[in-house]
Amino acid sequence: QVQLVESGGGLVQAGNSLNLSCSVSGSPFIIGYMRWYRQTPGKEREMVASITGAGITAYADSVQGRCAIARDNTKATVSLQMNDLRPDDTAVYYCNAVIQPSRQDRISEFWGRGAQVTVSS
Repeated sequence: QVQLVESGGGLVQAGNSLNLSCSVSGSPFIIGYMRWYRQTPGKEREMVASITGAGITAYADSVQGRCAIARDNTKATVSLQMNDLRPDDTAVYYCNAVIQPSRQDRISEFWGRGAQVTVSS
């Protein structure tokens, strides 16, 4: 069974760094796009960063230059390095991936449960 599990969230002071990691279990057949989203109460979930299977990345304007997404296809993991954190980066961060679990399955979108990141001023 495919599952995404985030780790690395926590409380940090503004200006510091944090690295989030997401591990995909279940040995899926294909992992396509992998993305990080974040959400704060009362707001829509927004995409923070994405990376294709070939390593092409994209970032939200709000984190451009401060964040770096990376993936390890051999380990089925994706990470998000966040630097120079700001209080408005406070959110629950979700790992997202487009996955074909097995050769017989169709491609579907999977989500992790989220990791809280809190940035104090």
